[in-house]
Amino acid sequence: MAASSGKERTFFGHPRALGVLFSIEMCERASFYGMKAILALFLATAVVDGGLGLSKGDASAIYGWYGMAVYLTAIPGGLIADRWLGARRSVLIGGLVIAAGHFIMLLHSPFFVYAGLGLIALGTGLLKPNISTMVGEVYGGHDSRREQGFTIFYMGINIGAALAPVVCGFIAQHPWSKAGLEWCGIDPTYSWHFAFAAAGVAMLAGLAQYWWGGRHIKHVGVLRKTDPAKVEVLAEEDKRSWGHYAAIGVLCFFSVLFFCITEQGGSSLSFFAQENTRTTILGAEFPSTWFQAVNPICVIVMSPLFAWLWLVLRRKEVEPSSPWKFAIGLVFLTLGTALMVPAAYAAVEGKVSPLWLCGVYFLQVLGELCISPVGLSKVTELAPRRYAGLAVGLWFLASALAAKLGGVLAGFSSEDPSVVATLFTWLAVAAAVGALIMALSAPTVKKLMKPVF
Repeated sequence: MAASSGKERTFFGHPRALGVLFSIEMCERASFYGMKAILALFLATAVVDGGLGLSKGDASAIYGWYGMAVYLTAIPGGLIADRWLGARRSVLIGGLVIAAGHFIMLLHSPFFVYAGLGLIALGTGLLKPNISTMVGEVYGGHDSRREQGFTIFYMGINIGAALAPVVCGFIAQHPWSKAGLEWCGIDPTYSWHFAFAAAGVAMLAGLAQYWWGGRHIKHVGVLRKTDPAKVEVLAEEDKRSWGHYAAIGVLCFFSVLFFCITEQGGSSLSFFAQENTRTTILGAEFPSTWFQAVNPICVIVMSPLFAWLWLVLRRKEVEPSSPWKFAIGLVFLTLGTALMVPAAYAAVEGKVSPLWLCGVYFLQVLGELCISPVGLSKVTELAPRRYAGLAVGLWFLASALAAKLGGVLAGFSSEDPSVVATLFTWLAVAAAVGALIMALSAPTVKKLMKPVF
């Protein structure tokens, strides 16, 4: 943290409230991505090795349904906060439900695994949209720091997402972890379930910090009754916001395209990493799930550079508009997805270098930083004040559809690398077409985003 003028302390030049929200989101995403990194592999692992013994197709389908459920519940979660609980209380309750879901998965039974996934989905629906709404409330009106603040917030997400696959993957897969359980008299095949519980510990750590830092967020996330005198003003704002609704819809549509392709990281690319990629560093083996940490590590490294770049371009009055940033993001997605094609063909001759997957993830991250924090920032800015939580829930609905569609697409993958190459060729073509359409429609979408008052 840095000091500002006088005795007031800030979080990297932003309000202290952002630091509190940054921390709990980091821990919640650690719990989410830690479990997500091992979920498909666990479902497809043989029963004798501690998994559920499903086919890869079924495992990918469940992975997709789970990803969809996590984000789909954001709509009722946002509505509940808007109408009854308020965002701040919803985040707390949601975190407790998420932690309960992870700890239930300690029990070795398909019933408890699916029950745990259900609880995590419900809890995330309460937490995820409303914490984003609170970040938006930290910045009033058209605060120029809003987009930069969301980029910092997004970096917190990815710090958790980078650490979690390493920790959970080690607990679930590494021989040292299994040997440690055996030494304690515990069946080593239970390592998967201890990894799920470790993700729950991360969520509890976030809740403890959220409670401790509560004094910094007293002014955000509170359920407020609407002053009758302002009802007409708000109603008029809603009527004039039709252009904003349309702009949010366009951004959501293209985010579905983007994220259904990047969702391959936890399914088809995860299987490719396990079966077709060398998993050694200087002769030492590492779990294939560690590849799941490459994406968030790249985000952590590149987020400050992007925040600096947008600031420099803004000062020079040449910063691209949000729709143009989406188009640029889709171009990077096209390049990253296309890189997977020669990697898959090379795998026909044997396992390939891990640098191929690292390159794919790096290029996708460049696109992600042009889309995810930018889109979330715009949704919180454009949404009518009365429906902020619901609007963010709709943004995450796009992620829900992307997760499910990503799972369906992963079902077309195969152990045959040539089939993987064909799948990613078509995905790269889809991304390229999306980039072209977004670029052509950017001026129109920019007009729709004009302030209503």
